[in-house]
Amino acid sequence: MNAVRRGLGNGVVQAFLVVVGLVWMTPLAGLFLSSLRSAEDTAKGGWWTVFTSPGQLSFDNYSALLGNAGITQAFWNTVLISVPTTVLVVVVAALAGYAFAWLDFPGREAIFLVVVALLVVPVQIGLLPVAKLFGQLGLFGTIPGVVLFHVAYGLPFAVFLLRNYFAEMPKEMLEAARMDGGTEWRIFTRLVLPVGRPAIASLAIFQFLWVWNDMLVALLFADSASQPLTVELQSQIRQFGSNIDVLAPGAFVSLVVPVVVFFAFQRHFVQGVMAGSVK
Repeated sequence: MNAVRRGLGNGVVQAFLVVVGLVWMTPLAGLFLSSLRSAEDTAKGGWWTVFTSPGQLSFDNYSALLGNAGITQAFWNTVLISVPTTVLVVVVAALAGYAFAWLDFPGREAIFLVVVALLVVPVQIGLLPVAKLFGQLGLFGTIPGVVLFHVAYGLPFAVFLLRNYFAEMPKEMLEAARMDGGTEWRIFTRLVLPVGRPAIASLAIFQFLWVWNDMLVALLFADSASQPLTVELQSQIRQFGSNIDVLAPGAFVSLVVPVVVFFAFQRHFVQGVMAGSVK
């Protein structure tokens, strides 16, 4: 009887999760189907009409998207902003987190308190002063400028997260590695990073999503030649509100890339959790 109840309970939970997943994926599916319809078909009815008239679907919109120089350039700008920012934040935060957790150096606690204090500084406060500084340095309106801004404002949270995770590692494990003759760099790369993979994967996911979907920083720091996809789509909506045949596939591409990255890193995240639990 208990086994039957547990089976029914698991079935209800699984059914509920399936429903939640379908609801969560419905907007993505609707946007994808809309991106395969012409502007005339979109004006006549909603995307769900494709189930009764599948002849509406075609990849002509994506051909038009590839021919839109503004959107294709904005897509690559987004990649050039998001990927280096994520890599730099993860690498610097991992190094700093290990140093704050396990290395003794003068002013360690005070510096870490400053890092924690920076978490409460809103990004809006630094927009104008940093924009003025970047203008003097020749970084305003460039991709490196946008990357540098995102790295600077992403590091406090990243360092705080990884430092706390690294600090929870058993002290005996690191001391045993040092007694075996391991250098700090070797301990960091061969021991700390593999064990800390869950936190690093989580940080990489969120940092990439934040930067990829950002529009506020890009609106101020990127010019027309370096603006990402979010700004370009917003600009085209304002200028050409009727070109749904280009905006729909552009919005789908902008949405599907973070989804793909999330699920790709989720696999590594689960592997890291299992590896960490074994160790």
